[in-house]
Amino acid sequence: MKTLLLTGFEPFLDFTINPTMRIVEELNGLEVGGYKIHGEILSVDFKKAGSQLVGHLESIQPDAVVSLGLAGGRYKITPERIAININDGEPDNSGNTPVDEAIQPEGADGCMSTLPIRAMVNRLKETGLPAEISNTAGTYLCNHIMYQALHYAKTYNKKMPSGFIHIPASHELALQHGKIPSWSHEDLKKGVYTCIQVLADHE
Repeated sequence: MKTLLLTGFEPFLDFTINPTMRIVEELNGLEVGGYKIHGEILSVDFKKAGSQLVGHLESIQPDAVVSLGLAGGRYKITPERIAININDGEPDNSGNTPVDEAIQPEGADGCMSTLPIRAMVNRLKETGLPAEISNTAGTYLCNHIMYQALHYAKTYNKKMPSGFIHIPASHELALQHGKIPSWSHEDLKKGVYTCIQVLADHE
């Protein structure tokens, strides 16, 4: 059976809950369409997250990678189209504040997702879950991780579908935050599960 590395993040900034953590923990170990899911939680730290991801890639040798991130304020599930070679943004959980910093100094300016993102969006809509392709993963840790996985696959010539999916806030987080749209945890998890099924169908 093939292995899919599914990653999420710890809480960050003013988001005291990160729904990707719970989703990754609950899907860890499940089998979906010929993939066994291996879940890992990454640090929200520009200096640690990339090396954590690469460590998992090297030890697990997954056949595919799907990384999840919270997009507090978005109201749809949004698979990302592209990651750019820039770190920039608010302080991370360790206080790092990179400005216009390259993720990989010798890397490409951008890396396109190798997940079947259009098919994912179409299936999510068919399932009754709002979704659309996003053309910006930002310049924070979500973009960082997406770029690192795609750069790794390209550098080592890995036929390893890789990409990133942003999800909205959970109801639990929205109740704390006060002013962001939200989904139920079950619908968020269903959305991620559906995307993995689509990936498996395209293999």
